[in-house]
Amino acid sequence: MAEEVVLHGKWASLFSKRVELALKVKGIEYEFVEEDLTNKSEALLRFNPVHKKVVIPVLAHNGKSIAESPVIIENIDETWKEGPRLLPQDPYERAKIRFWAGFLHQQLFEAMFSVLKTDYEAQERAVKEVHEKMKVFEEGIKCSYPGGSPIINGDNVGLLDIVVCSILGAHKAQEEILRVKFLDQEKYPRVTSRVKALTELPSVKEAMRPHEKLVGVLQLKRARALESATA
Repeated sequence: MAEEVVLHGKWASLFSKRVELALKVKGIEYEFVEEDLTNKSEALLRFNPVHKKVVIPVLAHNGKSIAESPVIIENIDETWKEGPRLLPQDPYERAKIRFWAGFLHQQLFEAMFSVLKTDYEAQERAVKEVHEKMKVFEEGIKCSYPGGSPIINGDNVGLLDIVVCSILGAHKAQEEILRVKFLDQEKYPRVTSRVKALTELPSVKEAMRPHEKLVGVLQLKRARALESATA
């Protein structure tokens, strides 16, 4: 019997994109269901039984559902062992990947989101914080991976690459809206080079959000955030 793999998410969600990237890297065929969170599908409601909280993305594999992108990605890696590994087998190396993935999500992403939703002095402080986090990540990669990149096998894309892509892969759209440069080859050569290499990979290109559509979404989010701040 053919496997049924269905991803419920939103095209603009970086969390959904992380799971899409993981599926594409693994070579897993799947169906993507675009969810409208103002008019949730019955399937999405059924897949979110805990405290009636609806989250995306949700991956349904042969009728069994998993929520939260970090959990989904690790489950994909364990379920489809025949594909490229997303996490190293070595426990210590795996722990390092998880640490940096958490750092990017909890600190760099939050700082970048603050840039999007602020203006004037508050935005300047947020931009400074982004660059502080970028510097920490650049130095961390330099120390943890002297070869230059936390890849697992050759040129395979791993979990950390997926998180990097979801946050920094759309930097051109972010810079267009905010007039702020996040990636700098001179300041962050390892991070910048890795992002450029990743975004040229066919699997990553296929999963990336369209530039013009993303610009529109970011403009709308920024306008709403600034309006809410002044209300």
